[in-house]
Amino acid sequence: MLERYFKLSEHGTTVRTEVMAGITTFLTMAYIIFVNPDILSAAGMPKDSVFVATCVAAALGSAIMGFYANYPIALAPGMGLNAYFAFAVVKGMGFTWQAALGAVFISGVLFIIVSLFRVREAIVNAIPRSLKFAISAGIGLFLALIGLKNAGIIAGNPATLLTLGDLHSPGTLLAVAGFILIVALEQRKVPGAIIIGILSVTVISVLAGLTPFGGVIAPPPSIAPTFLQMDIGAALNAGLLTVVLTFFMVELFDASGTLIGVCHRAGLLDADGKLPRLKKALLADSGAIVAGSLLGTSSTTAYIESAAGTSVGGRTGLTAVVVAALFLAALVFAPLAGTVPAFATAPALCYVAVLMIRGLSEIDWDDLTEAAPAVVTAISMPFTFSIAHGIAFGFITYAATKLIAGRTRDLSPMVAVIAVIFVFKFAFL
Repeated sequence: MLERYFKLSEHGTTVRTEVMAGITTFLTMAYIIFVNPDILSAAGMPKDSVFVATCVAAALGSAIMGFYANYPIALAPGMGLNAYFAFAVVKGMGFTWQAALGAVFISGVLFIIVSLFRVREAIVNAIPRSLKFAISAGIGLFLALIGLKNAGIIAGNPATLLTLGDLHSPGTLLAVAGFILIVALEQRKVPGAIIIGILSVTVISVLAGLTPFGGVIAPPPSIAPTFLQMDIGAALNAGLLTVVLTFFMVELFDASGTLIGVCHRAGLLDADGKLPRLKKALLADSGAIVAGSLLGTSSTTAYIESAAGTSVGGRTGLTAVVVAALFLAALVFAPLAGTVPAFATAPALCYVAVLMIRGLSEIDWDDLTEAAPAVVTAISMPFTFSIAHGIAFGFITYAATKLIAGRTRDLSPMVAVIAVIFVFKFAFL
């Protein structure tokens, strides 16, 4: 049955290979079941319910990708957007987490629409390459700022805005050690390096009496406090339109880039370098976003960690289905997730930041009309504590510099329209 449904022989793989690939992918991304509840709890969301929503959304999204699109791509709530959700939209702008979930829901519906009508290609192709890399790098810097703060390495200062934290704090020292451990294990290509780092810091913290131990396994908590709690009406507020656009754009670039990147490494692109069944893959991704908002978590997206599974032979949707099953099995580890302190997940945030910031190397630094808007985009995100503002400043700078420099041929109508919308937003809203 598995052979017929997933076409294993056609893809040169076996059930055993797919299962091992699924386990490998799960280990590399399982950190999200600890990190996501920790981040979203900062927005006032119930940590236990978010844990359940994270596991179920990841399981549902991965299963849809596996069964419907037949790709070895796993999905889960995305890093970066969860931090934007909690720290910028809720804590920064003052919206409720229910309204923020409504914004995620609307962005998911928009994603479904553009996937159905093939508008995605036009949007993605119109966005300058430099801004795509800059958005990714800016999100990485945003994550790094949050990770350093949670680790206690940086702290607020009324005179200098930021200053060095207390490096004598046991939690800070453990966070530093956790980051070094993750980087060293990743360099040695140890599967599950991030989750090993998180759990190592947590265990030491519990043994040292820094963190109370809540247990390891228990029946899954109730998802009721977050289930169907999104406030769509509040999300349609004019102040949240930029937030919806930000969720939509980052989801669009992230999903497309991850799908193409992972499938390219796995040799799943066709002779023209295109991804067969791309529409199905994007619909699976967008459907997972909507499902995640209904369950009570920030945007769900395809994970670049899926490349770990394809590197050991995963070639079909069976890999993603195995990941889905393992996320469901993880539901019983809610007490352990509640035990993990913020300084234990901080190293994971900083490591993911390292991976995302390297996109800056792809920018054409010899062309100032490309480099300057990219830098504005990337540095505005952490300095304004808002991914949305970074994207807005980037588009405005790009359109303005191209226009004044006489490089209008490089300026697509889509980018110009988006830039004008952002100018109008800052001027009148």
